[in-house]
Amino acid sequence: MSSHSNLFQLIAPDVKLGKGVRIFGFVNLYGCEIGDESKIGTFVEVQKGARIGKRCKVSSHTFICEGVILEDEVFVGHGVTFTNDLYPRATNNDGSLQTDADWQCVSTVVKRGASIGSGATLLCGITIGERAIVGAGSVVTKDVPAGAVVAGNPARVIRWVDSDRQPAGAALGSSAA
Repeated sequence: MSSHSNLFQLIAPDVKLGKGVRIFGFVNLYGCEIGDESKIGTFVEVQKGARIGKRCKVSSHTFICEGVILEDEVFVGHGVTFTNDLYPRATNNDGSLQTDADWQCVSTVVKRGASIGSGATLLCGITIGERAIVGAGSVVTKDVPAGAVVAGNPARVIRWVDSDRQPAGAALGSSAA
């Protein structure tokens, strides 16, 4: 299971852990799947239905909610927050507390080899392309193309991982990230 002490770890029996997974202290994992050789840092929560691929690194203080899929070899920096509800509310129109039946989980996919910088927030319903990089502190509201480097609030393409490519003017404005 974990190569570290299980002190201060809450790992539910329904968690599927791959081989060689490393889990540090003060984690909360339930109903999720974590692939071979992945590393989960301190103070991380991974909710039911989330999937983390093989050889991923999830840094401390990160929140991975239901509906998030990290493919293989994804890096997630410190304090990253994912969301899964387009219209979050505590109560219904009649004032009653919402239940699981009152909202729809909207998935987010982070493709193979992508990197998410520390402090980034990713709104739900988006895809981060293969080998893309999300800059620290960015707020990602739209899909990020494969190989793009995005930053800002809202995040926009600022360059490409492959330095021979340059962002098109239109990509900087509205359609990139």
